[in-house]
Amino acid sequence: MTGKAYTTKLGAGQGIVDETRALLDLWELGIDANTLNQLALKSGQFQKRTARRIRNLVIEGFAPRYLSKDGAPAVYLKTLKAILSSNEFTQLLYLYTCRTHSILYDFVTQVYWNAYSSARDSLSIDETREFVVRANQDGKTSSPWSENMIIRVSSYLNGTCADFGLLEQGKKGIRKILPFRIESRVFVYLAYELHFSGHGDNSVLSHPDWALFGMDRADVLNEFKRLALKDWWIIQSAGDVTRIGWQYSSMEELINAFAQG
Repeated sequence: MTGKAYTTKLGAGQGIVDETRALLDLWELGIDANTLNQLALKSGQFQKRTARRIRNLVIEGFAPRYLSKDGAPAVYLKTLKAILSSNEFTQLLYLYTCRTHSILYDFVTQVYWNAYSSARDSLSIDETREFVVRANQDGKTSSPWSENMIIRVSSYLNGTCADFGLLEQGKKGIRKILPFRIESRVFVYLAYELHFSGHGDNSVLSHPDWALFGMDRADVLNEFKRLALKDWWIIQSAGDVTRIGWQYSSMEELINAFAQG
């Protein structure tokens, strides 16, 4: 992950999967975060939340994840939520949430997948707390955190992982590690998004985002080859050099292909 300082903003909602669906229904291209906040207040869909909590949900939860890059993530997700399965859609929310919150990105890639690949069946809050304490000591946080804040952020991390299906739900000190594998269309989406972001073919294969799904370069290359048989692209690989013939010229074309089945 980038060297962005760790913040506590994950606490604005953690996974907010259902809330994101509702906010995408309210959002249209050109609507900024403050306007969306007003729409959410008036919608009646968040009656169990105070006005302050709704504002935190929109301004600190939804907007940084999905309204960056002129709202491109929200544009894509608004269409995709009616096309993708619940699990596929949730994995995309997971991707964007990790990108936004560097502490989650690093926790997943450094702690969660290490436990997963070691065939562990559970992850404890104490291990998560150790990660947060170490980050605090190493100066990775936006400011020094108190013991109380360390405990809260540790809870945010485990709770967010549970929201996205990496860990079991429930307020437990030890949570089961759940089977978690990238869905095929999520793989295709991420590959094309990286491509259209300006990454060359070999850079796409080696991009750090794949580690969010427990994949290294060899795993990614194998999946590219498998999905080439589904006509998502044409791939030629020899030694360390790989060339990919991309079948779609924009994310909009790709999403339309998803819709066509």
